Amino acid sequence: MSSYLHTMLRVRNLEKSVAFYELLGMRELRRSEVTAGKYTLVFVGYADNAHGQAEIELTYNWGEDDGYEVGTGFGHLAVGMPDIASAVEKIRAGGGKVTREPGPVKFGTTVIAFVEDPDGYKIELIQRG
Repeated sequence: MSSYLHTMLRVRNLEKSVAFYELLGMRELRRSEVTAGKYTLVFVGYADNAHGQAEIELTYNWGEDDGYEVGTGFGHLAVGMPDIASAVEKIRAGGGKVTREPGPVKFGTTVIAFVEDPDGYKIELIQRG
């Protein structure tokens, strides 16, 4: 059986990125420094990932502090949560950028919001439950 494992994002400031994803309720699951390759990987996700949920792999290439272009092909990550209004306020209070306030999706009823992480990656918050 195949399964979706993770999405990899290159980041400028690893600790700032980890702190942002913690505002979404994620936590650092594991970290590895690859000295020979001059990079550090941090996997973030929910709980202990015992159920095999997809994770986000934050990759910091040592010395690449100027950043990367997000690219025109990348859309967004999506996170389901029970109260996106509270999540948006927590993100805003933590210094995060809110690009779309919570509200129904255009031509529908699903409540969504959009935020950006420190590197400009878009995250859609979807009201669940």
